[in-house]
Amino acid sequence: MRTHRPRVGIGIILRRHDGKILLGQRRGSHAPYWSIPGGHLELGETFEQCAIREMAEETGLQIEAPQVIAVTNNLETYQQEGVHSISVCLLAHHNGAQPSNLEPDKCAGWHWFDPHSPLPQPHFDASRQSIECYLSQQFYRPLDT
Repeated sequence: MRTHRPRVGIGIILRRHDGKILLGQRRGSHAPYWSIPGGHLELGETFEQCAIREMAEETGLQIEAPQVIAVTNNLETYQQEGVHSISVCLLAHHNGAQPSNLEPDKCAGWHWFDPHSPLPQPHFDASRQSIECYLSQQFYRPLDT
């Protein structure tokens, strides 16, 4: 389904004390891609409010003070699915609790990965770009033209 304007997505890199990050294998509309937790910004919502809500809805984890670290332009997804999203990535720190899979129709499960090792594949465009920005400490990485 092609839309006439980009949508705003929110992704959350949840970093555990050992540096590993939380990834889930998506079901449904984004199957079989792996991705950081996230979703879409709702009307009147701040990026931080959305990140807190999405994390709680998907994993049951409560996060505090997530910080915006990156913006991605998800043209690969647009080319493949006709959905153009601009994603805002936030970083949050893990509080020690284990994630739950609260939306099993949307995710096969949550697992911890070292972001410096190869990411599980296939990997969702917005998530891959967000992790690349996180690792390179760049707010935005232009796509090759």
